[in-house]
Amino acid sequence: MNRPNELPNRRGFLTKVTTGTAAWCAASPLLAAAPQNSDGDDDPAERNPTEALRAQLVECLGGDWPEPCPLAPRLIETISAAGYRIESITYEVEPGDRVPAMVLIPDTASADRPAPAIAVWHQHNGEYHLGKSEPAGLAGNPMHHTGAELAKLGYVVICPDALCFEGRQDPDGKLTGGNFERFEFLRYVVNGRSMAWKNVLDMRRTIDYLVARPEVDADRIGCYGHSMGSTHAWLVGPHEPRLKAIVGNCCLPTYSAIHDTKILHCFPNFVPGWLRHGDTPEMAGLIAPRALHLNLGETDGGSPISHAREGIERIGNMYAAAGAAERFSHFIEPDTGHVLSPEMWRRTKEFFALHLS
Repeated sequence: MNRPNELPNRRGFLTKVTTGTAAWCAASPLLAAAPQNSDGDDDPAERNPTEALRAQLVECLGGDWPEPCPLAPRLIETISAAGYRIESITYEVEPGDRVPAMVLIPDTASADRPAPAIAVWHQHNGEYHLGKSEPAGLAGNPMHHTGAELAKLGYVVICPDALCFEGRQDPDGKLTGGNFERFEFLRYVVNGRSMAWKNVLDMRRTIDYLVARPEVDADRIGCYGHSMGSTHAWLVGPHEPRLKAIVGNCCLPTYSAIHDTKILHCFPNFVPGWLRHGDTPEMAGLIAPRALHLNLGETDGGSPISHAREGIERIGNMYAAAGAAERFSHFIEPDTGHVLSPEMWRRTKEFFALHLS
C-alpha cells in the first residue's frame, strides 16, 4: 500500500483498475489484510471486494452518515405552470439544517396514479445566487431548465439547493460566493469529513422526501445533473440503492487529469485519501449494477477527454465485473464543450424512458 504522503504510480494504477475491479480488489494489500470475524459471521465488505471498496470510500468521505432525523417538510408556496405545478418547500436534512427545494408535480401524477421521479442536482458555474431555480425553469440558462422539461414528460421532479447556493448561502451574510463555499469545505475537513460527505447526506435525504410523496412511484426513481450536478450524481449513486437510473452530464474529472492539467475544480470532487484506493471513475463504478449513463464533450476542459476515456473504460470494466455491462452507457460528442447539447439531452431522456418506464 502507498504511504499516506505518496501518490500511486499512475501507469501502475491504471493497469490495475482496467483489469477489472474484482481482480484488482482481490490483489489489494488493504483488502487482503482485512480481519475475519472469529465467529464466522463475515460482514458484506469482508466477503465482497466491491463492498470493501465501497466501505473504504465511505471512510474517506468522512464515515457513516447519521441516523435520519424527521424531514418535517414545510410548504412555502405553490406556483402554477403549464401541465404541472411547482411546490416551493423546505425539509430538514439534519437537526436545524433545512434545505429549500422546488418540487414539480405533473397534472397526470396523483396518489392513484403515481409517476416515476427524478432528482435534478444543479450546476455550479460560480453562480451562487442560482441553485434549484435554474433546473426548475424559473431562472438562469434555458439550456438547464431540465427539471421543467422532465415534468412536462410526466416525471415528478425535485430540484434542491446544494450547500452554499441560492437559499443556502451564509445566513449571517458575512461571507459571500466562493468564500462561503471555501469556509464550509474547510469546516468539514477539520472535522474529519468532506464537503462531498455533506452533499451525499443531503441528497439521500432528498430521496427520503421523494419516496414519501404520494404521487411518486418509489420503485422508479432516478437522478440527473450537469457539471457539479454530474459530480453529485455519481457521488450519491454508490450510496443510494433507491436510485435506479443515474445520468451525469459533462463532468468526469479524474484526479490524474486534475493533477496533470492543474484544474481548480469545485470542492465536491475532492475526497480525502481516496486516491490511495481509486479515482473518480472507481466511485462511479460502484453504482453497478444499477443503470448509469454519462455524457461528455470532447473539448470540455473540465474533463480532459483522454483521461475521461480511460475513466469510462474503467467504469465499464467494473460494470462487466458486476455482470451488468449493458446497464452502463456513455456518449462523447465530438467538437463539443461544457454544455447540454440537444443530442446529450435526447440520450438522457431516452435513458430515463428505458430504465424508469
